[in-house]
Amino acid sequence: MSKAPSSRAWVVLLAALLAVALTARLGFWQLDRAAQKQAMQTRLDERAQLPELKPSELALNAAAAPVQYERHVRVRGRWLTDKTVFLDNRPMAGRVGFYVLTPLLLDDGTPLLVLRGWAPRNAAQRAELPALPTPAGLVEVWGKLGPTPSRLYQFGAAESGTIRQNVDLSDFARETGLALRPLVLQQLATPADSSDGLLRQWPAPAVDIHKHYGYAFQWFALSTLLVGLYIWFQIIQPRRKGRIPS
Repeated sequence: MSKAPSSRAWVVLLAALLAVALTARLGFWQLDRAAQKQAMQTRLDERAQLPELKPSELALNAAAAPVQYERHVRVRGRWLTDKTVFLDNRPMAGRVGFYVLTPLLLDDGTPLLVLRGWAPRNAAQRAELPALPTPAGLVEVWGKLGPTPSRLYQFGAAESGTIRQNVDLSDFARETGLALRPLVLQQLATPADSSDGLLRQWPAPAVDIHKHYGYAFQWFALSTLLVGLYIWFQIIQPRRKGRIPS
């Protein structure tokens, strides 16, 4: 006559079921995150194929800005060169240097922050700024819209000064007194802009879908391992020894 499972066996079974359920749920959550990011990438790709926005259609508030990310636009205005900032530790083409951002005063009188390009840094004189030929008159800039460049880790509160790690649109607007549009125009390379010495080999937006598949595989593998361990230690081994664990 077989012996009824003890309270310890029920506790082990319950713990195993909870652990398997939790790890499996985490695996499905990672798959869901991958699906969300894939949908985001699809939306961005579709926007990039849409006709260019008109300057008059540019978002005026932060809530309307995200739907214009990756859209192309051609604007005219004058550079506000005294408000230029250099974002440090930004790589391009295998080198580390600056992202150069300058507000552009549009024809309608509103300023738009432009990510103009990348410039090298003087490794020997780290406080030295690159010389940038910037037209003083009316210019035309073509590019695609997006948020501010990705943030790097920084110590302390929001930074100021010409050289900094990051820029926040709201903070920069308060700092400069400019009523900036809630978008950044990432300037794209054209033959007319090749004389300014800036590189514009922009990386594609990183959606990181594959890392979520990797995490999902790890969670599902752990869930499967827990099932296997339970079967081995609670069913197979006791039967091989001819006893039920007490």
